[in-house]
Amino acid sequence: MSDAVRFEVDGAVGVVTLARPDNHNRMTAELLDAFAAAVAAARARRDLRAVVITGTGTAFCAGADLNATLQREELVGALASQRSYAMYEPFLSVLDLDVPVIGALNGHAVGGGFGLALLCDLRVARDDAKYGANFVRLGLAPGLAISYLLPRLIGVARASELLYTGQLVDGREAADIGLANRCVAAADVVPAALTIARAIASAAPVAVRATKAAIRRGLAWTIRDAAMAEAFAQAETVATDDAREGIAALLAKRPPAFTGR
Repeated sequence: MSDAVRFEVDGAVGVVTLARPDNHNRMTAELLDAFAAAVAAARARRDLRAVVITGTGTAFCAGADLNATLQREELVGALASQRSYAMYEPFLSVLDLDVPVIGALNGHAVGGGFGLALLCDLRVARDDAKYGANFVRLGLAPGLAISYLLPRLIGVARASELLYTGQLVDGREAADIGLANRCVAAADVVPAALTIARAIASAAPVAVRATKAAIRRGLAWTIRDAAMAEAFAQAETVATDDAREGIAALLAKRPPAFTGR
């Protein structure tokens, strides 16, 4: 397993840590593949009763590496939508965990990193970190089922405002609108997540797994289907002039000038 992502066990709690702080834990091919391997390792441990996902440095995950690619280009011959979906598939492997997953959002979670946070069952936010999906500010449609998950978590009106504007919120607002279960200072994020995980681990494990399954079943969450549907729209927008302008503007730290092309 690459050291881009660490997997450790603390009693009955598994801890998956994104460990590329110098690159703000962005979604490079190395980190994505290592993440999928770490989740598979956690899934194979039947003694685990909860999993915590966190990061190192000032970011939980800053999303795609805009200096590299927004798609898995190594998939030669694949459709653009398939390459877009493949970018998110490693993070979607979180859905294969049948125990509760707590996102310890140690820092900023933006774009695909925000999507990873939404895939967790519970979230502990850092009070001064920024969270959100800024895709439209880059000329892109959302990915990773964000447009599916966010309205279900915070309501259609609030989700629509955040997704249409690309606005980010801090940890305090994330907790206020129900995006995060709680908001704490930076040093307390992982300890707070572990406290929740250990409380879950102290409950009857078969009952907890059944409860998680019942919640997902009752909500009829077809998250992978939603992510695939988004991939078509994202693949179309990746090819636009606005996407090229949005990414260039972000990298140059200037306002974008979108033309609708």
